[in-house]
Amino acid sequence: MKIFIGVTDNSWFRYLSVSNPDEVNFWRPSGRLFGAIETGAPFLFKLHSPLNYIAGGGYFVNSYKLPLSLAWDAFKEKNGAPDYMALKQMILSYRSEKAIDPEIGCTILNEPFFFPKEYWIPVPDGWSQNIVTGKTYDTKNAIGGKLWDQVLYNLSRMSLEREEFASDHVLEERQPYGKEYLLKARLGQGAFRVMVTEAYHKSCTITGERTLPVLEASHIKPFAEEGPNRTNNGLLLRSDLHILFDRGYISITPDFHVVVSKRIKEEFQNGREYYPLHGKKIENLPDLVEDRPSEKFIEWHNENIYVA
Repeated sequence: MKIFIGVTDNSWFRYLSVSNPDEVNFWRPSGRLFGAIETGAPFLFKLHSPLNYIAGGGYFVNSYKLPLSLAWDAFKEKNGAPDYMALKQMILSYRSEKAIDPEIGCTILNEPFFFPKEYWIPVPDGWSQNIVTGKTYDTKNAIGGKLWDQVLYNLSRMSLEREEFASDHVLEERQPYGKEYLLKARLGQGAFRVMVTEAYHKSCTITGERTLPVLEASHIKPFAEEGPNRTNNGLLLRSDLHILFDRGYISITPDFHVVVSKRIKEEFQNGREYYPLHGKKIENLPDLVEDRPSEKFIEWHNENIYVA
């Protein structure tokens, strides 16, 4: 297994280690994407020099190039800043040009962990101070294997201290890797929004609207009803259509046609904008078949939310 040690902004680490979130955005101000390890593999946090220690980590989900505004909307404080302006100032401090809404590289990490100071791990032998972004190690090799053993030992001690004797974190084989990780891991809301936005090409599923600020990732089966944060349980909808979908005024069929309830006219004496959508074939679908709306989630929505 390959693992990555990423050089971390110390203020980013300090802020997140207090809140201990379920996911984080390890951003890159330049907009560069990350792909050095497989989905589900460990991504470790190396504090910025002179603190030459590994102080935590998370599990790699995916990397995207996103406008700063979308990164904030998706992850909020999980970007490592208390508000949008604070995040923007952090980003711009690393950039020469001062764009209004700069695109940044977003590396989504799931189930992050933050070691107390007494558990910090010194960087591996041979780590060069010239490393700016990070370095990949293989657990099959002596240095990488020793490092991962130290991480697992720390996670085990932390679990015991919290009396979480059955913590999944302790096991190296705790989750599958690659696509299986995305199917089985408990992903966060931020990852869900970004994955759905990208899968639908930043366009409304139904109308094709591309004005990003009015587009929202909608669960087909709601999260509150144990609907998973997976792309095949999501639609990217214009905000008004998202509201109507969640309240059962519109839906889709398993063969990807739009249905509009007659209740809109009955209850609001209106709906002229929405009824032309009835029967429309959805053309804007994810490229990957496994990312397209799941039939079982569509059927759940039509049986429990939508009223014709």
